[in-house]
Amino acid sequence: MYILKYPLILTVFIFASCNTVQQTSLPEDSTTQATLWVQNAAEYDAIAMQTYATAMRTLPLPLEDSFWTASLNQEENENFMKLPPAIIIDVDETVLDNSPFQARMIKQGKDFNIEDWNAWCTEAKAKAVPGAVEFANYAADRGITIFYITNRDYEVEEATRQNLIEVGFPVSNSIDNIMTNGEEPGWNSSKTERRQQVEENYRVVMVIGDDLNDFLPAKDISQKKRAELVKDNSEWFGRRWFILPNPVYGSWEQGLFDFEDGLSESERNEILRKRLDSKN
Repeated sequence: MYILKYPLILTVFIFASCNTVQQTSLPEDSTTQATLWVQNAAEYDAIAMQTYATAMRTLPLPLEDSFWTASLNQEENENFMKLPPAIIIDVDETVLDNSPFQARMIKQGKDFNIEDWNAWCTEAKAKAVPGAVEFANYAADRGITIFYITNRDYEVEEATRQNLIEVGFPVSNSIDNIMTNGEEPGWNSSKTERRQQVEENYRVVMVIGDDLNDFLPAKDISQKKRAELVKDNSEWFGRRWFILPNPVYGSWEQGLFDFEDGLSESERNEILRKRLDSKN
């Protein structure tokens, strides 16, 4: 009697164990750990709040100093000091947290694709990055116009506007201060043309983003050159430029492969192994 039961119990146990593993295991995805960190680490919240708190404490300085600018272009033209103040700020992973979208892609075993991304943007459910709403309203209350320069497609601009308003960000009713990719001719992912348009009419007092391209042109250049750009402009970060952490995606990741498309999985893995520095 008992001899017959044990195999049955063992079989049920093995089946249950296998089923449990099947349900709890995650698809292999290089962004899993980074997404878990953004969504669960108190340290991420602390860094974001620290960044915006520092920016908020710095903000009175450019309001008192009309020669202050966060634009490399405006430094060459003194006429900017007569312009009204503005802040240029990125949207994704700077003011809106899209980690639920990435978590969805991981669970579904999907890579990034524009159809799913635009569908997520249309849902307008992204929450605010910690500290961002408080900072944006602090600036707006002091007469600073905020321009949201984002690489979201123009077709999701209205949904983006709705999302920003719903979580508490100041959005203008009189001007279009959400500048999307492809909205106007020449407006592309580099953001250069959009920054220049703002600079023509406003004194840019701060720039906030999560990618080097939010501050200066950094597309299709080597990791070494990117590092040199940061070093050459180090005095701007933490005073005029403020950057948020984004370990999930960005030009830093493309830079690992020198912006080369079409690499095989084995080629990418070999490059990544070489990028890991184990030297003391």
